[in-house]
Amino acid sequence: MSKLHSPVKVGPYEFSHRVVLAPLTRMRAGEGARPGPLMAEYYAQRTSEGGFLISECSIAAPNGNGYLGAPGLYDDGQIAGWKLVTDAVHAKGGRIFAQIYHAGRQSNSQLQPGGAQPVSPSAVLHGGAAYTESGWVPNTPSRPLTIPEIADLVESFRTAAIRAKEAGFDGAELHAANGYLFDQFLQDGSNKRTDIYGGSFENRARFLIDVTKAVSSVWGSERVAVRLGPSGTWGDMSDSNPEGLFTYVAQELAKLNLAYLHLIEPRVFGNVDDESKDQNPVAAQLIRKHYKGVIVAAGGFKGHTAEAVLQAGDADLVAFGRDFIANPDLPERLRRNLPLNPYDRPTFFGGSEIGYTDYPFYSSDSVAA
Repeated sequence: MSKLHSPVKVGPYEFSHRVVLAPLTRMRAGEGARPGPLMAEYYAQRTSEGGFLISECSIAAPNGNGYLGAPGLYDDGQIAGWKLVTDAVHAKGGRIFAQIYHAGRQSNSQLQPGGAQPVSPSAVLHGGAAYTESGWVPNTPSRPLTIPEIADLVESFRTAAIRAKEAGFDGAELHAANGYLFDQFLQDGSNKRTDIYGGSFENRARFLIDVTKAVSSVWGSERVAVRLGPSGTWGDMSDSNPEGLFTYVAQELAKLNLAYLHLIEPRVFGNVDDESKDQNPVAAQLIRKHYKGVIVAAGGFKGHTAEAVLQAGDADLVAFGRDFIANPDLPERLRRNLPLNPYDRPTFFGGSEIGYTDYPFYSSDSVAA
């Protein structure tokens, strides 16, 4: 048996294989950022007995959205919709963690309460786009958060974690990658603060560590995870010493007895492959030296490269994104070395069931040439 298809323990949970559904923004939530039956069907399709799924990023606070159609966990009215999803996953024998995030500066005033400015650690101009009723539009220049506002956001993440628990999730993952708010605090290209949240590695990691502890107070740390993107540049992110920064963050998170640490390889830029980057799993190789707990690796993996990173001991599970979108039965296809459906990139974000729940399960006559 390959290691990819061998059992593994994550926190208190036993999984029958190591193929994970990556958290994937699909923007199919309904009014009020509430999940509906279509989302429940999508997650159920990608659930296998003993399998592990991570939800798409869910908004932690009303000012935390960067995408029209993204689901939330900032309002009690969103709990019932997520319960549809978790019930569907559990009915098929799987487990699912809620990924919780705040977009920070990766937003537009059209998505903000009262048309306000997006918030961030510092007012640093940057590129990127948000998805609104007007389609993809440039991000609005942000304003710096005050210290009391940062404390309020820590509490917002804690209450979002409570809602995730009430909705039936099995744990929570904090999205600290891809240029969102945690990442903006971590990296000095976006964090120019001179108070206790800026300057040193310790100060820049303070917000993430505080929120991780707050969410752990709800779930217990063994059901909490963090996603990092070491050396990731999506969202105009940069740092003067990325190896030192992410090594420090991994070492601090290692002290918290988390369920796992989730790492995105820098060879992927958003949802496309960056051929200019080292195609080896460099993030997993770096962080494994400093983090001995469970690691989930993500970013451009195929079946054989997933097996290789597991055999090398640099990761314990591998998350798949684009191929899992197009192949709801991906774990079985990888196990049997079956051909894969191609994905349809134009249907990744928003829309209907097309490119969402209409991809076929394997049969000898269903796979496109």
